[in-house]
Amino acid sequence: MPGLLRGVARTAVIAGTATHVSNNVSRRQARRWGAQEEQQQAPEAPVEQVVAPATAGDPMEELKQLGQLHDSGILTDDEFASKKAEILQRI
Repeated sequence: MPGLLRGVARTAVIAGTATHVSNNVSRRQARRWGAQEEQQQAPEAPVEQVVAPATAGDPMEELKQLGQLHDSGILTDDEFASKKAEILQRI
């Protein structure tokens, strides 16, 4: 009988340890995912704030800078097209 109790106790300790480790991993992963979601939900700077201060009125220079922002991935296709149309209307 003592051997049986020892085996049951050992199994209980192993199961308890596994549960504790699993809970710690789950909590750590949840914190990481929460931090990633916060970063993804951070508001992006509007296009006008990114482009306007760097340019002082030369439409060709504005278009060049706008193209660079688009090529680097800062501006989406829609943002690029919208700002480009706005600049071309002023010409």
